[in-house]
Amino acid sequence: MSGSAARLDAINAVKSFVPPAPSFAAHEAPGEIFGQNVFSRDVMQARLPKAVFRSVMATIDGGAPLDPSVADAVASAMKDWAMDRGATHYAHVFYPLTNRSAEKHDSFLEPDGEGSSIAEFAGKTLVQGEPDASSFPNGGLRSTYEARGYTAWDVTSPAYILENANGNTLCIPTVFVSFTGEALDLKAPLLRSQKAMADQAKRVLALFGHIEPGNVVSFAGPEQEYFLIDRSFSLSRPDLLNCGRTLFGAKPPKGQEFDDHYFGSIPDRVLAFMLDAERELFKLGVPAKTRHNEVAPGQFEIAPMFEQANLAADHQQLLMVTMRKVAQRHGMEVLFHEKPFAGVNGSGKHVNFSFGGGNVGNLLLPGDTPHDNAQFLVFCAAVIRAVHRHGGLLRASVASSTNDHRLGANEAPPAIISIFLGDQLADVFDQVAKGGATSSKEKGTLTIGVDTLPVLPTDPGDRNRTSPFAFTGNRFEFRAPGSLQSIAPPMITINTIVAESLDFVADELEAKLAAGEEFNHAVQKVLEQIVSDHGAVIFNGDGYSDEWQVEAASRGLKNLKTTLDALPELVTPESLALFSRYGVLSEQESHSRFEVALEQYALSVGVEAKLSLEIGGTIILPAALRYQTELAQNVAALKAAGVEADTSLLEAVSTPLAALRSAVAELRTAVAHHPDGGTAGHALYARDTLLPAMAAVRAAADELETVVADDLWPLPTYQEMLFIL
Repeated sequence: MSGSAARLDAINAVKSFVPPAPSFAAHEAPGEIFGQNVFSRDVMQARLPKAVFRSVMATIDGGAPLDPSVADAVASAMKDWAMDRGATHYAHVFYPLTNRSAEKHDSFLEPDGEGSSIAEFAGKTLVQGEPDASSFPNGGLRSTYEARGYTAWDVTSPAYILENANGNTLCIPTVFVSFTGEALDLKAPLLRSQKAMADQAKRVLALFGHIEPGNVVSFAGPEQEYFLIDRSFSLSRPDLLNCGRTLFGAKPPKGQEFDDHYFGSIPDRVLAFMLDAERELFKLGVPAKTRHNEVAPGQFEIAPMFEQANLAADHQQLLMVTMRKVAQRHGMEVLFHEKPFAGVNGSGKHVNFSFGGGNVGNLLLPGDTPHDNAQFLVFCAAVIRAVHRHGGLLRASVASSTNDHRLGANEAPPAIISIFLGDQLADVFDQVAKGGATSSKEKGTLTIGVDTLPVLPTDPGDRNRTSPFAFTGNRFEFRAPGSLQSIAPPMITINTIVAESLDFVADELEAKLAAGEEFNHAVQKVLEQIVSDHGAVIFNGDGYSDEWQVEAASRGLKNLKTTLDALPELVTPESLALFSRYGVLSEQESHSRFEVALEQYALSVGVEAKLSLEIGGTIILPAALRYQTELAQNVAALKAAGVEADTSLLEAVSTPLAALRSAVAELRTAVAHHPDGGTAGHALYARDTLLPAMAAVRAAADELETVVADDLWPLPTYQEMLFIL
């Protein structure tokens, strides 16, 4: 096999890899291990005093304030349970503004002053921790020398055990706030937004006659796409090691154009990883359900069942941590970057969203005759209004330098936020706009034409993969979030904008009822107003088409193509007032998140620019020069021997090599420059100067990859990374 020594070493490592022994017993069933490492409802019921258990459940199920007096009893039971399962330490786990999880570990054991130790874990330790907050992104909320920050126990997300060969750790999900009480994390605003949405939903439900609607929550089911490559290849690529995507790489002869990978047979090695990862996730109570090959070679998907949004967000972070660990155990690297390979599909994290509760069911369930389901129509209309009024905020909630490579490409929704309703609901709302809905398109049947196959029921509407925000039967699917990001920011935004919209609906209905209008007539008028004012956001066509770009502009829909176009939406007067009004983010907290996002954008692109300079200048350029020298020596030797020499190959190498030299020099100058304008100026410079300079280096390098001798090319190629597993 040809290839440079480094690439051959990596390929040989793949060939000689021995899978780990199964980490589960043959007799185990998923039901036996599910949640075994979770301080679950059943565990609490068995270990807590009855009064304490009832108090905790009232908080978890009913949203009642947490009674501080239960903390000692819960802490004692939690410690005993964890130590029974081999835990030696506990950790408050929190979610700073990095899209990663953070944790601080402390031992249960404390010296007793007599040469031995005792296991201690008090209620105050469970409820509150104090990690150093100085080195986390804070967007100017405080000076970096002010280090104090607090973690606070989130009782609604259960504690769990993380296993390690050398000892286990009790992990306690928490919020993370500054010394002055501002949120420094993703969980605190998510919980606040959850309450805001619930408060307004209950107002609307009360108007529909629900005397005790119970706790209303948002639910989420995020679909996680990812790539797998052999770890030997990953370790041979500085770009993958440092930024999670390939900054160089020519398109392979075969990519995804045959559609043969999508839902194909899962390779044995990958399936072994999936089974192992799912087992670890089951033990942690993460309800992983679906697995399959995705569109691009080397790309896969895992999807959990629906959970309360706060728990779903925590589980998503835990899923990524677990998959990274298990992949390495199987000699592979899992890539969550939105676009790790140019020219093939990138990866998203589609967030399926609904809201409801035990007493009211799913509030986005239309039933068989949605035209008769006034309550559903009101809640669905509230979502339509929310997305139309705050589409810019939704786009900003998924904005990042990494997701910019994906949004608008053929595998992802465009940057224009619109809603797909499907034929049935589009028809119902069209009837509403004309004075009242009287019918709904019914489900059909599909006859395949083979006697041995059953007649299949069909939905009253198709799906639309080009829509960023699509109704899919009993929920909405927000397809724009990126694979790498937490689902908390989009869920914070969805909860808050829906809260504002439900607030509007409740105000309108209450005013009309107070004026003496009959309830159904009042509902019809509110629905008519919403469809009239906000129907422009409904689009059931091809979101990838050029015509939609023009039509969307005529409808007044924003097309925020890059992160720096989208982020200012976070700090418009309307957005600041929105988040402040519903107690989700203060104006200072909103501004801080805007500053953090700008800084992370500039830092991310800056790191990639330095990597492009390093790889282009010290790895690819020398390899191309060696090949150019070989060719030049060959031409010289032929001419010296009196043989006519063909210089076309030398010219084919020399032209892109000259372009690479020039592009590297320009990128070096761009990287060395320090732009003015603070964080915003740095971010704009990264987008407008560094990214184009990097693209020029890549274009020349990728052309060289197609002409340089294979035994001299230093980096694992797309063909190797995507197809050798």
